[in-house]
Amino acid sequence: MSPQTFPIDDLLPRIRDSLASHPRLVLEAPPGAGKTTRVPPALLDAPWLAGRRIVMLEPRRVAARAAARFMAAQLGEPVGQTVGYRIRFDHQVSAATRIEVVTEGILTRMLQDDPELGGSGPDGVGALLFDEFHERHLSADLGLALALDVQTGLREDLRIVVMSATLDGERLAQFLDAPRLASAGRSFPVDIAHFPARRDEKAEHQLRRAVEHALATHPGDVLAFLPGRREIDRALRVLEAATPGVELLALHGELPVEQQARVLQPGDDGRRRVVLATNVAESSVTLPGVRVVVDSGLAREPRYDPNSGFARLDVVGIAQSSADQRAGRAGRVADGWAYRLWPQSQRLEPQRRPEIAQVDLSGLALELAGWGDANLRFPDPPPAGALAAGRELLQRLGALDGDAITALGRRMLALGTHPRLAAMLLAAGDDERALACDLAALVEARDPLRSGGDAFAARWQALAGFRQGRVPDTASRSALAAIDQAARHWRRRLRVEGTPPDHVAPHRIGDLLAHAWPDRIARQHPSDPLRYQLANGRGARLFDDSALFGEPWLLVAELRDDGRQPGRDARILRAAPLDPQRLERDWPGRFTSEDRVVWDAGRNAIAAVRERRFDRIVLDRRPIAQPDRARYAEALVDAVRQLGLDALPWTDTLRQWRDRVRSLRHWCPDLDLPDLFDTVLLERLADWLQPALAGKTRLDALAETELAEALKSGVDWATRQRIDALAPVRIAVPSGLERPVRYGFDDIAGEPLAPVLAVKLQELFGLADTPRIADGRVPLTLHLLSPGGRPLQVTGDLRSFWERTYPEVRKEMKGRYPRHPWPDDPWTATATHRAKPRGT
Repeated sequence: MSPQTFPIDDLLPRIRDSLASHPRLVLEAPPGAGKTTRVPPALLDAPWLAGRRIVMLEPRRVAARAAARFMAAQLGEPVGQTVGYRIRFDHQVSAATRIEVVTEGILTRMLQDDPELGGSGPDGVGALLFDEFHERHLSADLGLALALDVQTGLREDLRIVVMSATLDGERLAQFLDAPRLASAGRSFPVDIAHFPARRDEKAEHQLRRAVEHALATHPGDVLAFLPGRREIDRALRVLEAATPGVELLALHGELPVEQQARVLQPGDDGRRRVVLATNVAESSVTLPGVRVVVDSGLAREPRYDPNSGFARLDVVGIAQSSADQRAGRAGRVADGWAYRLWPQSQRLEPQRRPEIAQVDLSGLALELAGWGDANLRFPDPPPAGALAAGRELLQRLGALDGDAITALGRRMLALGTHPRLAAMLLAAGDDERALACDLAALVEARDPLRSGGDAFAARWQALAGFRQGRVPDTASRSALAAIDQAARHWRRRLRVEGTPPDHVAPHRIGDLLAHAWPDRIARQHPSDPLRYQLANGRGARLFDDSALFGEPWLLVAELRDDGRQPGRDARILRAAPLDPQRLERDWPGRFTSEDRVVWDAGRNAIAAVRERRFDRIVLDRRPIAQPDRARYAEALVDAVRQLGLDALPWTDTLRQWRDRVRSLRHWCPDLDLPDLFDTVLLERLADWLQPALAGKTRLDALAETELAEALKSGVDWATRQRIDALAPVRIAVPSGLERPVRYGFDDIAGEPLAPVLAVKLQELFGLADTPRIADGRVPLTLHLLSPGGRPLQVTGDLRSFWERTYPEVRKEMKGRYPRHPWPDDPWTATATHRAKPRGT
């Protein structure tokens, strides 16, 4: 097979034919088949394309550049002619470009700016290709959802091709209602082995041993997969001394373009190579000469980080599909070998989880608001809770008014970054915009300070020092260089003239960051200098040795709250001081004054106060003499929230009614009964309890009957009758009397306990089967009692008791209670609650 042919070439005619008759296609092709670089050029002369452009979404910048360069080279042209690319902060396209490889949010921006994608004319887009869709990036899921909406409503002629190396192609084809084609790959057998770690061995030393073994045992180059740049840098330092004469190369997204290109080209000096790569080399690019793969089994993937409010790249274990792809990299040119650095007993997840299920969705919520339709079709729908939280943040940032996007929101959307950072960048005045670009770059980057610390200003000061040739010993020069470059890109993007400042007051940093985290503006507690109250109502605390000790106001950019101890203050990990006068200037509407009637837990009484607040931060509170008595009910409801439901005048009868209703919700789910769990009742106190407290000034003024009627207020008369019929308070027994049924509920398990009927044994003579309730769905548990009222037996099967256990009970009890009937045949005996008459 010549270098210019690929396994997918035989499938190209079928791909063209399929797209001629159907506007969507799912294409499965393993790494090395050539789908990324062969499919787009093969479609250029398709009649249905009619000379229009092809846009291919590539999830990684390294792969986007590499794919564009390879296709351009095959055409004998430089990048930017027929084939070009657009990535964040970089592009090479021209009026002649017909294939554009784009990444990150570029496709989303194209669709938002022009939903028709240039229409059906010669300058329009005729096909959208989603490459490496199995990686399930949020941008790919959103791009596909938008593209389907455009195809359905505006551009029936638009072609959509979803390409992947490993995915559930059948499921995706059903979702898209699309044909499915599969290509063979180019691969040779790969021998897979696990390379165990030694006790207490660091990961980079285990990797070194595996690489040394591979170089000594097998021919060809070695490709090692590591989660990120930090791990690659550590491994390079260890390998430099251990592998003399071997060329060591890194491959990750932060490398300069020239170094990336060098790794992707064959070596020209005959030396063996060891390439240390992130998962960019998993399926998106092809490395020549690799015969051995060493796989750490780790990757950096985005996860929502509640500490910062952003999605952060966390080191996680890879899925089995990724492990298979990585191993396959060793079998491209000949038989290969793959060494896995995790135990063979360790089981991996079959497929990676989509980003949409595990990242912050405020950016997605803004995109949907900008699109004007939140009901798009996603392969995996966004979680409702995460999407609602994203909308709540956008409302606080001013990007949404209700569910509608604001003018500010549209400007934020156009920036194509996280809504928090967009809000900060747009809030900066002309004299602050360069500083805001620095802060955006710092927030998006890894921490440049090795020593950590909680002062955000120290990070910016290290950046300013780097620009002046002074790098602190505690800082990483390479990290600062990357941050400086990102800040330059932001200044260019925002058309900021001039240079960034050499020095700023620390509170200027906090003043700007407050526009990114308005929910985390914090004020020092009046009696505890380490404790702060946040604008969102939470509490947070500095470390004892904090560099921010004594600051009256802070902007908290990062905090830690593990959630294991509800009510406990979070820890402030990174913050900056801010100027309260700037708050009044920037957010005058968030300062409010209100007369409140509140529950004073310390005095166990109602207090009337006038409060001045910034959001939920109480700035000042003073007592008032003549409160609005109509608001006492709100204060009493607040008291119940603090004291719990047990502070109310419950009776045994009312507790039983509540347990009957909760049990029937489980036994008879078809009934429309209210949810009476503690958490639900506490959440809805204002709805069901507050009306009953109207006119009262004390909690103990609530009568038992008033509480009962309040609890039952959501149940109409007919439903109450139905409850009494299905879960009766008392049940008639053969003796002619009625006996109470006892109900219970297991709050931990969330399930009803078995209902109990306690009755003397003689009262059940003649009854063959266990009584049942809830339309016969639930048997009662019988507590059978002696004539003296003591328990004899607990059973849920009365028939079995009469047959097997009663003779033994009769034998034992007959002598103890001779004046009570103990017939030989309980089936035909007359039930009674009385003793036998004297003399019988």
